[in-house]
Amino acid sequence: MRLLLICVLGGLLTAAPASAAPPIRHDVDVDGHALAVWQKRPPQPRAAILLVHGRTWSSLPNFDLEVVGERRSFMDALATIGLDVYAVDLRGYGATARDATGWLTPERAVRDVLGVLDWLHGPARSAGRPVYVLGLSRGAMVAALAAQRNPEKFAGLLLLGFGLDPDQRIATVETPAAPPRKRNTTDAAKADFITTDAASSATIRAFVDAALRADPIYADWRDEQQFNAFVPARIFVPCLLVTGERDPQAPASLQARLFARFGTPDKAWVILPGADHAAHLEKSQGELVRTIAWFVRRHDSSPPSMP
Repeated sequence: MRLLLICVLGGLLTAAPASAAPPIRHDVDVDGHALAVWQKRPPQPRAAILLVHGRTWSSLPNFDLEVVGERRSFMDALATIGLDVYAVDLRGYGATARDATGWLTPERAVRDVLGVLDWLHGPARSAGRPVYVLGLSRGAMVAALAAQRNPEKFAGLLLLGFGLDPDQRIATVETPAAPPRKRNTTDAAKADFITTDAASSATIRAFVDAALRADPIYADWRDEQQFNAFVPARIFVPCLLVTGERDPQAPASLQARLFARFGTPDKAWVILPGADHAAHLEKSQGELVRTIAWFVRRHDSSPPSMP
């Protein structure tokens, strides 16, 4: 068990050249529905990682953001530490259409993540390499439920900005027959950039433009009480809990309770100083990537694969 409050790690995995190329798109069939999965791959990956986005915005604005004069692509940064990086657009987000119901539920999202993991574990993709999953915000909630259900699919679970309080039950609420399909807004796209100077103005502008272009309509969820199935004591895979110091959605008091209750003894908690809910896009990104490199390296026993 390790508790890490400040991470200053570097040079832990052999770096590969950062990729400036656009991501490769795969359409992965899960229960008859095509999910867009984006990939960036270094020449000799040691492991694969699947990124699961949050509540409002899809994968490309979050994980492959292009900013003039800056390197802000989280996927590119992860590729430089030897990871074969994948990012899924859940139903109703980005390049993945809604299904016939028009809604997304926690249970459906969990099954979709597990379906993508089955695809990643196939011989054409992972070549026997370990597969990690990083969930952001609500994506962390989905990833945690998936790991609780099928731990054998996970080399490790990385939770960023995890805000689900297991001591607070989510109430069942009545939803309309048809999803509202409200438009997303500029203010919503700016909302996670809380701390002054944590991110550049260019990063914020680029994110707003990319987010509204990728997700003009707010995705509709129902049956959110299904998240009540999460039990920290049932997490038995290696787990890395990461939070921004100033993230109001993931306060330290909640993180401490989660960390203490995780069932696995192989766990670490990292606080990123000065960061908030958008730590993966802020100036803290380098520190976050070094933390992930350390976590993967601790569990890495396989040689690099050949391209």
